[in-house]
Amino acid sequence: MEIFTQMDTWIALLTLTFLEIVLGIDNIIFISIAAGKLPKNQIKKATNIGLFLAMIFRIFLLIGVSYLISLKEPIFIIDSLWLKAGVSGQSLILFGGGLFLLYKSTREIHQKVEGLEHINEISSKKLKSSLNSVILQIVLIDIVFSFDSVLTAVGMTNGVPGALIIMITAVIISILIMMIFAKPIGIFVNNHPTIQMLALSFLLLIGFMLVTESAHLANAEIFGKHVGAIPKGYLYFAIAFSLGVEALNLKVRKKSIN
Repeated sequence: MEIFTQMDTWIALLTLTFLEIVLGIDNIIFISIAAGKLPKNQIKKATNIGLFLAMIFRIFLLIGVSYLISLKEPIFIIDSLWLKAGVSGQSLILFGGGLFLLYKSTREIHQKVEGLEHINEISSKKLKSSLNSVILQIVLIDIVFSFDSVLTAVGMTNGVPGALIIMITAVIISILIMMIFAKPIGIFVNNHPTIQMLALSFLLLIGFMLVTESAHLANAEIFGKHVGAIPKGYLYFAIAFSLGVEALNLKVRKKSIN
C-alpha cells in the first residue's frame, strides 16, 4: 500500500470519489423512482440493494477495462498521408471511452439546458411492484449507468501507479456514502444544478483527455506532428479551482438569501 503514502494518490482518490458521487445522482434518482413503487417499509432495502449491485458491477467493469487497457501491442497500423498510428487494444478502449464521455456529457448538458430531465420521461404514476421485479429494474439501470462512471475513473487514473486500487477504493467509498446519504445528496445536487453542470463539464475534459491519451499511446502523428498526452495535473487543478469558485458562489448565494 505504498501508493497511499503519495500525495498524487490522495488527490486522485478524493477527486474521483467526488465525481463518482455526483455522477451517481442520476442513478440514485432512477433507483428512487423504481423503489418508490414498493411499500414504504421496502424502499430503503431496495435502494441499498440497488446501490450495492451498482458497486459490484462497477468493480467488475473496472477489472475488465483495466485488463483491456493493458493490451499495448498494435493490432493494426494506420499509414496515410495525414495520419500515422499503431492502434492497440489500449488506445482503442481509451478512444472509444473518450468519445462516449464526450457524447454522454454533451447530451446531458443539452437536456439540462433545455429542461428535459430524465425524471420527466417516466410516468409519475406509482404502480405497486414486487421487490424482485424492482431489483431487476435496478440491475438494468446499474448496467447503463456504470459505463460512464468506469470510463471516468479510467480517464482520471490512467498511468497513475496503483490505478486499479485507487479506482476500486473510490467506487466503494462513493457507494457507501450514497447508501448512507442517498436522499440528502440527491436533494442537494438537484437544488444546486451548477454542481451537476460542473461535473458534466469535467466529463467533457476527461473525454477529450482520453481521446488525446489514446492518440499518444498509439504514437499517432497528424500531418507529421506527434500527439502528446495532457498532464493530469492540469485536469486536477481545473477541477479543484472550479470547485473552489463554486463553493464561494454557494456561500455568497446563501448569505444573500439570509
